[in-house]
Amino acid sequence: MRIVGVVPERIEVYAASHTTPLPPLLEELQRTTYARMGQRARMLSGQVEGMLLQMLVSLVGARRVLELGTFTGFSALMMAAALPDDGQLITCDIDPEATAIAREFWAQSPDGYKIKLHLGPALDTIKTLEGPFDLVFIDADKPNYLAYYEAVLPLLAPSGIIVVDNVLRGGQVLDPQGPADFATIEFNEYVRRDSRVICVTLTVRDGVMLIRRRPIGSK
Repeated sequence: MRIVGVVPERIEVYAASHTTPLPPLLEELQRTTYARMGQRARMLSGQVEGMLLQMLVSLVGARRVLELGTFTGFSALMMAAALPDDGQLITCDIDPEATAIAREFWAQSPDGYKIKLHLGPALDTIKTLEGPFDLVFIDADKPNYLAYYEAVLPLLAPSGIIVVDNVLRGGQVLDPQGPADFATIEFNEYVRRDSRVICVTLTVRDGVMLIRRRPIGSK
């Protein structure tokens, strides 16, 4: 099952073949997700984006990560692998079926103990959390992206980064068809105009935006 991306499929295949391969457990998690989650398996971040997340966690020297949107736990495991032994990843979701798969695979991973799942509305969970978080990954319901962004920005470490998935909607930001597309367009414009931050939009998968606080004194 191929994720709808924004670059030609042949380029996506080439990029994947020139990205560090997944360890066997993550390969098995992908296969299990495709087998058990049907069309929803397209929500899984996959090898290239997973490696990007892992590298970002490593590059910022993250010790604490917050994830909004767990699904079957693939991205959480990818990021947890880059955390130190005493690192922590808090992940939020509302789907007991998908997160049951996540728990199953976290239990088999040497990094699974670093992950703590909060099952319930993410905005409610965020209210109970204390920062700072070195990296926040937003990959949840699109209509709430703005609310998630405003809720997590105060919890972001000074040198931290927010990573937002699906910001190009497979190209639908240029030809919006439904509420999720329009919500994504609104979110992208809001962040671009937000004087508190700087951002870059990457054509990885169906769009990944990286956001960090604007350095003091910059314009």
